Amino acid sequence: MRIVGSPTFKNSVKEILTLIRKAGYHNFLRTYIRTIAEIDGVSQLREAEATIWLNTDMVKDIVEGARFIIQKTEQMKDYLAGEQYYEKGELSTVKKSIDFLQDLRKKRLTEELKKKCDEAIKLWTKETIL
Repeated sequence: MRIVGSPTFKNSVKEILTLIRKAGYHNFLRTYIRTIAEIDGVSQLREAEATIWLNTDMVKDIVEGARFIIQKTEQMKDYLAGEQYYEKGELSTVKKSIDFLQDLRKKRLTEELKKKCDEAIKLWTKETIL
């Protein structure tokens, strides 16, 4: 997997990948995504390139950055399988990212990271989102 961007961006993504590995999702990510690239703009999945575009704000919080990457990886998986991955299909990708957060929360983490996982789980399981 390639990481394309500034040195600061690359370091942040490496921290994010460490969390993804801890949670046991690294093979899942590597199966569907080729590149994670820094952009100035909206973070998104580029299906034709199997690339996740991330802006610098998205990688400042490594827990949220990891959650977003797993969500977009699930979206790529659905895209390749020919399943609807937009509109209501987006709910399944959000659920996958919540599963990731719950799995990560069970791993050996600092109290600060556990708290960030708890906050993200609470945010992403609010009725207004799901």
